Amino acid sequence: MLRHLVPPTIRPPFARYSHAVEISAGARLLLVSGQLGISVEDVIPESVEAQAALCFAAIAACLGEAGMAREDIVRLNAYVTDRAHLPGYMAARDRFIADPPPASTLMIVSGFARPEFKVEIEALASRVD
Repeated sequence: MLRHLVPPTIRPPFARYSHAVEISAGARLLLVSGQLGISVEDVIPESVEAQAALCFAAIAACLGEAGMAREDIVRLNAYVTDRAHLPGYMAARDRFIADPPPASTLMIVSGFARPEFKVEIEALASRVD
């Protein structure tokens, strides 16, 4: 079981995320490596929103392989290469995440292994069977 925490004694989140998520004892954990916005055909879309959608599709595939779903995500770590990419990333994220939302960190970085990439997203999921 997951418990999403948004304490009333601190400022509410800036976007759709929880300040913390508690995982109960005995839960399975799935750590999803950083996913990049590239299709199985090696196509990299130009827009950060389209790249982020591919990242989330890859995360969903990993979750499915583990018998999990987006509701099992407890934390997202996302990295974008420019502040201008925040709206596109957040639009894709908000379409993907479940309610209540997971804990989340979003960072601006100088780049990735290939200059075409604008976003990378990793996830931590947990499920009690």
